[in-house]
Amino acid sequence: VQLVESGGGFVEPGASLTLSCAASGGTFTSYGVGWFRQAPGKEREFVAAMSQTGYRTYYADSVKGRFTVSRDNTRNTISLQMDNLKPEDTAKYFCVTGQSGSALQNNAVDSWGQGTEVTVSS
Repeated sequence: VQLVESGGGFVEPGASLTLSCAASGGTFTSYGVGWFRQAPGKEREFVAAMSQTGYRTYYADSVKGRFTVSRDNTRNTISLQMDNLKPEDTAKYFCVTGQSGSALQNNAVDSWGQGTEVTVSS
């Protein structure tokens, strides 16, 4: 599976940003999808994931209530709507796929995108 992210940028605290990811290869509806991030000097961490059907979502506590993950199974795309962004959200965000959304929540990632940078600063 090949994954290409877009939509990163520089925003002020409190702003919103939407990340997108285009997937190709494999059968899109057969795997869970989601997002990880890596802040400068820190390890990669789970952010959000969604099941194959889209019925189940999983979020890190740090983003719950502010971020929304979604997928379009007709266009093979994955999105991450980020609201009320905080400086601590600054990181490189990676689109990922795995066996399921719950597998991704447990850091079981099969494919990674190249990442897109998000900077939140005043």
